Amino acid sequence: MHINDKANTETYLASAQRYDTMKYNRCGESGVLLPAISLGLWHNFGFIDSIQNSRNILRTAFDLGITHFDLANNYGPPYGSAEENFGTIFNKDFKSYRDELFIATKAGYDMWPGPYGNWGSRKYLISSLDQSLKRMKLDYVDIFYHHRPDPNTPLEETMLALADIVRQGKALYIGISNYRPEETKKAASLLKELNVPFILHQARYSLFDRWVEDGLLNTLQDNGVGCIAFSPLAQGMLTDKYLNGIPKGSRAYKNLTYLDKENVNQNIDRIKKLNEIAKSRNQKLSQMAISWLLFQKGISSVLIGASSPVQLKENVASLQNLTFSDEELSIIKKVIS
Repeated sequence: MHINDKANTETYLASAQRYDTMKYNRCGESGVLLPAISLGLWHNFGFIDSIQNSRNILRTAFDLGITHFDLANNYGPPYGSAEENFGTIFNKDFKSYRDELFIATKAGYDMWPGPYGNWGSRKYLISSLDQSLKRMKLDYVDIFYHHRPDPNTPLEETMLALADIVRQGKALYIGISNYRPEETKKAASLLKELNVPFILHQARYSLFDRWVEDGLLNTLQDNGVGCIAFSPLAQGMLTDKYLNGIPKGSRAYKNLTYLDKENVNQNIDRIKKLNEIAKSRNQKLSQMAISWLLFQKGISSVLIGASSPVQLKENVASLQNLTFSDEELSIIKKVIS
């Protein structure tokens, strides 16, 4: 993939005010501060997307003080293409800012054919990160995650591989994603024995998906680990997109894996009620959904996607109102219960 010629000649200079308005939260009990809002490259950064748009989003993010960019080996499509595009953009725009960035990647889902391209073996994790670093043109990532638990590989093997990755200098910190409370507790114990900095758990969390409140957040707090929430807008349901029905071309209209018409129709009353609360706070529904997550104890950062710089700016504006009155919290609780 190539960035268009006009853009090739532009030198990117980051905004001198980039740290003036972003809020930074401590990540568990570590020394790391994460921006309250981080940028995920799950969608809109693959070979099927405009690389110039991806570049504009990344530049806008950094200018707003977003220092944390989150990737995974299989983000695209096709697999690997988000990392490769990121590497191209990083090389042109962000190389001189490397020490101001906190870059993540992951391995754990299907990546290449055969028995060594999935799950949690030592073979897969180390090979995958080596490939990721080449695609991103990086010497190391700031944090490397195991993307999901592997029921068939001993947890000791997976955690030792992560420990060795840190010792080899390929990652500074370790994270896990999609682990349940018991698995998280065991992983934390093993990594503590191995003397490896385990600082972050990436979990799906939104007003409509609160499984982390059932033990995981407490487990993380007990172990000094932060939580970064992904899918904060419930795949778009917590936006104004579906207030007047399901628009043609939307994710729900296409009945994609993570969101279908039935999901939206089941939740439409709740969406409308939450939208009214957001309006009374001078926020859009999406902004209130992000603010609500950042109000929860133990959330270090909220991971958002963006299809344009405008959408990114709108979501970052959530930070202008992060407080909730007892009355608002009580009404929200009734709506989502």
